[in-house]
Amino acid sequence: MFAEIIIDIAHTAVDKVFTYHIPGGLCVAPGHLVTLPFGRGDSLKEGFVVSLAESCDKPCKSVLKINLPYPILSEEQLALAEWMRGAYHCLLVDALRLMIPPQLRGARVKERVEKTVRLADGVDAAAALPTLRSPMQREVLDFVLRGGLEFAAADITAFIPGAAPAIRALVKKGLLAEGSHVTFRRPLPGALPDSAPTLTPQQQAATDEIKARMQNGGETVLLHGVTGSGKTEVYLNCIADCLARGRGAIVLVPEIALTPQTVGRFSSRFGDEVAVLHSKLSPGERFDEWRRIRLGKAKIVVGARSAVFAPVEHLGLIVIDEEHEGSYQSDKTPRYHAPEIAQQRVKLSNATLLLGSATPSLTSYYRALHGRYTLLAMPERVLSRPLPEVSVVDMRAEFAAGNNSIFSEELARALSETFARGEQAMLFLNRRGYSTFVSCRSCGYVLKCEQCDVSMTWHKLEGRTRCHYCNAVAPLPRECPACRKPFLKYFGVGTEQVEEQFAALFPHVPFARMDSDTMGAKGAYERLLGAFSRGETQALIGTQMIAKGHDFPNVTLIGVIAADTTLNLPNYLSRERTFQLLTQVSGRSGRDNLPGRVIVQTYSPDHPVVQFSRAHDYPGFFHYELMERKKSLLPPFSLFARVLFVGEEQEEVAKLGNAFARELEKRILDCLGPENSRALLHLSAAPAPIARIQGEYRYQVLVKLLRTAQLRDALDCIFDATAECDLPRKPLVEINPPDMY
Repeated sequence: MFAEIIIDIAHTAVDKVFTYHIPGGLCVAPGHLVTLPFGRGDSLKEGFVVSLAESCDKPCKSVLKINLPYPILSEEQLALAEWMRGAYHCLLVDALRLMIPPQLRGARVKERVEKTVRLADGVDAAAALPTLRSPMQREVLDFVLRGGLEFAAADITAFIPGAAPAIRALVKKGLLAEGSHVTFRRPLPGALPDSAPTLTPQQQAATDEIKARMQNGGETVLLHGVTGSGKTEVYLNCIADCLARGRGAIVLVPEIALTPQTVGRFSSRFGDEVAVLHSKLSPGERFDEWRRIRLGKAKIVVGARSAVFAPVEHLGLIVIDEEHEGSYQSDKTPRYHAPEIAQQRVKLSNATLLLGSATPSLTSYYRALHGRYTLLAMPERVLSRPLPEVSVVDMRAEFAAGNNSIFSEELARALSETFARGEQAMLFLNRRGYSTFVSCRSCGYVLKCEQCDVSMTWHKLEGRTRCHYCNAVAPLPRECPACRKPFLKYFGVGTEQVEEQFAALFPHVPFARMDSDTMGAKGAYERLLGAFSRGETQALIGTQMIAKGHDFPNVTLIGVIAADTTLNLPNYLSRERTFQLLTQVSGRSGRDNLPGRVIVQTYSPDHPVVQFSRAHDYPGFFHYELMERKKSLLPPFSLFARVLFVGEEQEEVAKLGNAFARELEKRILDCLGPENSRALLHLSAAPAPIARIQGEYRYQVLVKLLRTAQLRDALDCIFDATAECDLPRKPLVEINPPDMY
């Protein structure tokens, strides 16, 4: 037999199948990771077996060994990787690498083997006990004798501190025998068993409809439920149905911050059937959770974006919670979109895709209204609890009245009343740091990153400025580098400044700050959210990490410090994102018996987005935004493709980009033909909005195409032209990028 193998080298020259002989004694199957000789020097490489063949018409080398005793990739995953190769125009090996823990390649992580001890065969421990002089040895032997089991040495030392030397001595005397067993590193804390509550009528109706769709498989359901309507309970019931039919499930959440609370609910309901996958796991934990899934010990996977590739056998359901979130779009090659991957997986496995959100993406809702998805609505909160009352504060009026504080009078008063009642509050601002930029009041100079064309953010707690694109840091100069005058001033507000002013206003109220600056350490999310859940802190200040998914019964007040932060960004998605953020963060309030309140501070109180979010009116916002997009032929009526050139020489990058744009325009027009030439709505070449990042210049070719029957062919033209660029560093193609900076 022969194996068709993809070599684990990311290069276009080897992006093809190589045939290897399978020597006698090796049982190789598709999906195995193998070691083999490759190239003229027969250097040892790893490869993924994608298929088998009975013959080969030319001499070939032989596979040397199988790296793991079982295939690391299923047939479904191999088919998914092949689809990704065509859909994202990526190397097959890049797609295959996404399916497994990175440390599995090169054997950088191994199974955890735990040392054990037991009574040695034929030993009369009771008779031996009095003969031992060492009290510690007597205690250890008595412990093992009374237990009558094989114990992990680590467990014995946990019960009897300092017992390790005594264990070794007893082994040496032949009273204890050593052994070992393979164990799993578990990132999940133990959870108390939880019984399923009785579903509300709207939850039951949604669950019944989804289960009916699951009987057929291959469908996509959009569950539009307001915040607090109980979507998670619907997910849990549908997954229970999956397990009952012998099938597995994957649940995606947008933020790692949501994972602890979400995993807690799932593990309390399903116990050891649940595995978790996200980037904050240690390499060993990630490998062991993947191994539990691959070996069928865990049939439910909860995790962030990359968990969509989890090796769940007999997949029956994929749930994507908060499906509108931009974090489901990968910013690395292959630039996959997790919902697209999920749709392909449910086709391959005849499963069902369930998208859930209180604020669905405009594209998903548009597809649901046009019959591509099944639309289910949950318009009421559980137990008919009211949605929170939303007040909009005009910060222009606050300034005119002499209030220069971050907090309006209404928000400050509401916070004081909330804390006096023993309730909790959350303060939202989608900017980290202390001040967003530092400028000279004399000459107007703005401190910028030396490697990027962006302003430096002042981080007061660190005592230095930081670039949020390349993470470079620099001390704050004493004088302006341009005019040499000591008139540097901080401008803009970040979460650090909110934290400082909050502490001054409420010195006796315990609080915490949650943003990417404070959540770097392992376990930080669990510790902070656990303290807030237990009431040890009364206020939580944070970025979008706090805006979605969390369920804290005692939170009755939400303060949005500046709604304009995202509203005025130069991006066609800014209105949609602002509405989603305002609605999602508002939904953290009043989720239990206590009524909720939201105070939104803005300099644009009459903006339609603010007013629609105030009224909790998603359908109204959808139709308003759809008309705005239609006027300018923006997605979903069109599609953006961006080709990004990056290099160290500014003129060279611009020259390459301009030449590529001229050639690309000819190709696309030839592809579309004269009768469809108007489908090319726009094509331009220019420096990227941020023209330099990490010391490299960036030049973009931006293409806007009308959605027609020829769209796929036009996109193939773009990918083909990019692949044919004879450059050491290929330009990057992005389709509808969430951020075109």
